[in-house]
Amino acid sequence: MQSIRFLRIPRFPPNVLFFHLLPLKPISKISIKNFSSQIGSSPSSSSSKLLFRQLFEKESSTYTYLLANVSHPDKPALLIDPVDKTVDRDLNLIRELGLKLVYAMNTHVHADHITGTGLIKTKVPGAKSVISRASGSKADLLIEPGDRISFGDLFLEVRATPGHTAGCVTYVTGDEPDQPHPRMAFTGDALLIRGCGRTDFQGGSSKQLYESVHSQIFTLPKDTLIYPAHDYAGFSVSSVGEEIEHNPRLSKDLEEFKKIMENLNLAYPKVMDMAVPANLVCGLQHPASS
Repeated sequence: MQSIRFLRIPRFPPNVLFFHLLPLKPISKISIKNFSSQIGSSPSSSSSKLLFRQLFEKESSTYTYLLANVSHPDKPALLIDPVDKTVDRDLNLIRELGLKLVYAMNTHVHADHITGTGLIKTKVPGAKSVISRASGSKADLLIEPGDRISFGDLFLEVRATPGHTAGCVTYVTGDEPDQPHPRMAFTGDALLIRGCGRTDFQGGSSKQLYESVHSQIFTLPKDTLIYPAHDYAGFSVSSVGEEIEHNPRLSKDLEEFKKIMENLNLAYPKVMDMAVPANLVCGLQHPASS
């Protein structure tokens, strides 16, 4: 009879053997997407041509957004809702990244800070300021609903979202295959994360704001990323689906929403009397003479 030879298996402590047998759990695509948006890079690998940065001005809790098309030879860039106090920071970042600033844009006439668009124009020859025609403000480009703002072969579409002010717009990345995915919506003060802008001055209307958000923002795909002009609670990004379900104001019906807005009892903005007149002329148009 042929003898049987046994292979001698080395002995390992039980805890080592346990870890060797434990299967590795793959990281989901959703986790990767959420992580990338939090650190300020493009929301997905299909958006590699888009460079995206979310910047913060702490005094007015304002977000400024930098977008650039890095696949284009000129690397054209735009800034959304720049603040005068952080213009130098923003322009230094643009220089470091080798970008060419084309547009400095506002979502509306702000009441809580002075826009940086006018100051940027004095520092970056050729950069153009942008705001909606309905705002009644001055700028190089007065945009209308349905307009496209192009930077290379990427673009933002303009959606009218009045209600916080009469001239509010939301800028949304395109829905074509060569545009960033998921889509991104820069909502100004119309839609905040778990909130919305006040409606008690500057031509505001609770009914109009409700209808604007529901018709122009909540109709976007639910995975569309929401980037507001402000946040006061430490949030940086949300989504259309989240806000439809969890926004404590705009998830209600119109009548309840109007009652909520009528009873906010908010203080008068500290710098409104200075900020609004300045922002109606694009902030600082000409540098002060020395």
